[in-house]
Amino acid sequence: MDDLDLRHQLPGGLEQLFADPSVERSLSTPLPDGDLVWPDPGYPQRQLVRRPAFWLSDDPVSGELWAQLRAEHPTSGLWPLLMDESAQPWAAGQVAPEPVEDIANYAPDAFMYEVWADWVEQATEEDLEDLAPFGAHCPGTAPPASLVDDPGAVADRHARTLARRGLSLALVAVSRGADALTAVGWQGALNHNEWTAPLSAVVRGWEDRFGARVVGLGFNTLELSVAAPPVTSRHALHVAAEHWAFCPDILFQGPGTLAGYAEEIRGRTWWSFWWD
Repeated sequence: MDDLDLRHQLPGGLEQLFADPSVERSLSTPLPDGDLVWPDPGYPQRQLVRRPAFWLSDDPVSGELWAQLRAEHPTSGLWPLLMDESAQPWAAGQVAPEPVEDIANYAPDAFMYEVWADWVEQATEEDLEDLAPFGAHCPGTAPPASLVDDPGAVADRHARTLARRGLSLALVAVSRGADALTAVGWQGALNHNEWTAPLSAVVRGWEDRFGARVVGLGFNTLELSVAAPPVTSRHALHVAAEHWAFCPDILFQGPGTLAGYAEEIRGRTWWSFWWD
């Protein structure tokens, strides 16, 4: 076997993560000990295809390793995630992967309008004041912002910060980070939205408009790096409205008003979300 053949081998059975394992993929970065995570057959599943959801390291990893694997994503097809296991172990397989192809069926603006309309039906006048200046009127998705740095470089820096928490590493077979939420079968926002594919569609939009990259996942948390954050109060307010539709808890369990939350994210190069 020559060097070229060795270069195209994926270690640890990682080819099983792909729908088409015959495609040549390369990974030169050495991996720590780990194993494939299969969805628990006793857990409600949403994808008929039987294959592992992701690969997971046995122990915490460094941010440097995450950055090396992110750089190899174009040739490996594997997106790295820093996995917080403080709430429950990911290796238990209590995940429900959905077909990644379903993500294309959803539009971020349509998702936002639907969430907003459903909430307005039950909102009081005081509730509407919390979403000032928009109130009952959904503003739609915000315009893009200008890059302050390379998205990969910003993601690497955020990964180094998150890795200090002692997080495990997952590798997911997706063409872009936003799709990893759906591919791994993450259920963190289940109480807010029954399906994960629409949330991946929203994050795809943030990748395109704000240079966002998916860096980490927890049982009910999501960590993104942001290379093109909103820098004006007006733009941040519009982006904050999107965040609220995506994850209402960040507002109602946070500053309480859209304006207050907007000031928190203005110019910030990471976005953190959590759901109850």
